[in-house]
Amino acid sequence: MLTVGQPYGDLVDHLTRTTTLTGGEAARVVADVIAYFTEPAEAYVRRRHGELRAAGLTNERIFDRIAAELPLRRVAPPELSVRQLRRIVYG
Repeated sequence: MLTVGQPYGDLVDHLTRTTTLTGGEAARVVADVIAYFTEPAEAYVRRRHGELRAAGLTNERIFDRIAAELPLRRVAPPELSVRQLRRIVYG
């Protein structure tokens, strides 16, 4: 968990001043956002596949959707084909 004096402590302070979040809640939000933006492409593909599968989508729609989402990430990975996406998920 992030706290004052650690990286992003100024952001945690800002959130506690400008929202109703407590210091601990703000630190968790900051940590979650950082984790989201630093998630490797392979982990993102696996996570999204599971989420979309649980939502009832077919693999054909899932892989097309993930392929469309990847370039929109904060740090976009190199373009991956549907075959490469399947290989990430299924090995």
